[in-house]
Amino acid sequence: MEITIIHWIGFFLLLVIFLIIDLGLFKKREKSLTYKQALKWSGIWISTAVIFNLLVYYFLGKQKGLEFTTGYLLEYSLSVDNIFVFVLIFSFFKVSNKSQKKVLFWGIVGAIAMRLLLIAIGTSLANRFEWIFYFFGLILIFSAFKMILKKDGEFEPSKNIIVRAFRKFFPVTQDYHGDKFFILQNKKKYATPLFIVLLIIETSDLIFAFDSIPAIISITQDAFIIFTSNAFAILGLRSLYFVLVKVIDKFHYLKYGLALILAFIGVKMLIHNIVEIPIITSLLVIILILFISIIASLNRKNNNRNKNI
Repeated sequence: MEITIIHWIGFFLLLVIFLIIDLGLFKKREKSLTYKQALKWSGIWISTAVIFNLLVYYFLGKQKGLEFTTGYLLEYSLSVDNIFVFVLIFSFFKVSNKSQKKVLFWGIVGAIAMRLLLIAIGTSLANRFEWIFYFFGLILIFSAFKMILKKDGEFEPSKNIIVRAFRKFFPVTQDYHGDKFFILQNKKKYATPLFIVLLIIETSDLIFAFDSIPAIISITQDAFIIFTSNAFAILGLRSLYFVLVKVIDKFHYLKYGLALILAFIGVKMLIHNIVEIPIITSLLVIILILFISIIASLNRKNNNRNKNI
């Protein structure tokens, strides 16, 4: 089955419905979103992605189904690195739990729009220029080294160019005003610090997209598979954040696992003309690396607990 404009329109309508559900149902629980509720919604979004994946297998075939599975797992695992940064940002700016949910929702909307644009550019380049795979491969290997060398808790909002430019042209209040992004004072419009937080979240995701989009292009150059797997991974990001926010520091070796995945994908792109690594192999390597890094993190936690005893 060939993907047509009808399939794209249908998926966008589905995406809008999912975002409305996310906004509406989470809004009712904004004051009392518990760990169990966040875990339940994470399960719902993962299950929705699995159902969509089964439809891809059925209508588009085994190859496309495998591409979606690998792409989704890759994007979902890399989104954990986003959460590390989100925790730092919200902690630095002392954002309330209620406001975090609003920022994450609009961050997701912006991330989906940015990913669509980057996917269109990335797939167009990949289909036209053979050398772009080598360029993407080097980017991923560089990102892997940068991820390993980056110190835990390292965050400097003053270096965000977009925020600095915004502050030059738009006044910003000193204090928060609930969960509002903008307010009127003396008949003049002001941005609140919460909007600055949203800008930083969006620019952070844009930076992450420069890693994740080339990574998934190594799996498939099908724009529909790339975008849908990205969209489902991003949809689950908000609930995943509230599942992991209190335990993210326990997964000490996870960032090394994610860096190793980026390095593997980067090498795969560099040698694609010499050795073709099957998608199923890539999927198994990603699963194995994630499994080892999570188990190693849990063992480290248990060993530290035993030393304290």
